[in-house]
Order: sequence, then C-alpha cells, then structure tokens
Amino acid sequence: MIKDLKEKVLTASLELIQTQGLGALSMREVARRAGVSHQAPYHHFADKESIVAELVRRGFAILADRMEATASTAPTAKRLYGVGRDYVEFALEQPGYFQLMFRSELSDLNRFPKAQAESDRAFGILQRLVFDRYQTAPELREAIVTLHWSLVHGMASLFLEGDLGQRYPSLEKKKSHLQEVLEAFDSIRQQAETSTTC
Repeated sequence: MIKDLKEKVLTASLELIQTQGLGALSMREVARRAGVSHQAPYHHFADKESIVAELVRRGFAILADRMEATASTAPTAKRLYGVGRDYVEFALEQPGYFQLMFRSELSDLNRFPKAQAESDRAFGILQRLVFDRYQTAPELREAIVTLHWSLVHGMASLFLEGDLGQRYPSLEKKKSHLQEVLEAFDSIRQQAETSTTC
C-alpha cells in the first residue's frame, strides 16, 4: 500500500510534467492527480525537489541500463554508435524524464547521492567506450567524450524543443534522421582516422 502511494505520486508527477510542463509541478497538484490527500506525498517526499530527484534517478537508471545492454552486446566498432542512438531514442520515447535529468536548478544532485550515482553510471559508459575506442589519442579522450555527448544531447534537445522536431514531426522520421546523422558522423570519424594514420 505504501509502495503503491509512492508510485502513484511519481506517476502523477511525470504525467503532470509531460502534459503541462515543469512549472505546473506542485505537491498539491500532484496529490490531486494521484487521487490522494494533499498531505499524502509527504509520506515519501520532503518536497517537490525530492520528487524530481527520484524521477531523475529513475531516468538515468533507465538510460544507463539501455546503454549498458548495447555496450555489452553490440560489435565493438558499433558500440559508440549504438549508445548514441540509445541516448537520443530514450529522449524521444521518455521526454518527461529527459526534460528533468539535466535541470540542475530543479534538483541539486549533490543532495541526492542515488540520483547522482545513476547519472555517473550513464556518463561512465560513454566515457569507457570512448577511452576504449580512442586509445591512440589519450590526451584528447576527454574532449572526444564531450564531442560525442554534445552531438547526441544536442540532437535530442533539438528534436524535443527545437526546429528538428518540426522538420521531422513523426517518431519514425526522427529516428531515420538520427540514423543518417550518426552514420555521417561515423563516416567523418573514420576518414579522419584514416588520414591521421597515412
């Protein structure tokens, strides 16, 4: 029963964010949508920030699990490509989570170590794959991590909040364009590696 209450609160919070935006999130409105008393959410969450932190933790956990599965099963040469696709597709399929996960003004993860740990786990997967793939350029690997992360995070944000979402309105078209971009990036990377070794 207590667990059900927690899940009701989190589900209502995520639905509220997805339908009305972050500004609509309040403890009273969450309670109303969850069909519980206005004091009930406080049995599990001290405040709105605590709700957001738990949603952030769950979002990063879902993303990290997905990336880890790809990193463990995809052919070595396709692992970075695969986790990049995972990242953007997660954002497209779970926009409510994604819109919360990188909003530090809504939840300070320094106060919520479990959420911070899941964030670190997701980033660590990308970092590990880049370090494995670019062993010949150790002094540039952190910059290359940022390059890969910026590409997929930028695409996800543009699909959700920018012009790319309007240019490619359906999920199918978004995923098709994502594949084209990742293939183009991979091709450029391979050309750069070839020219460097020649």
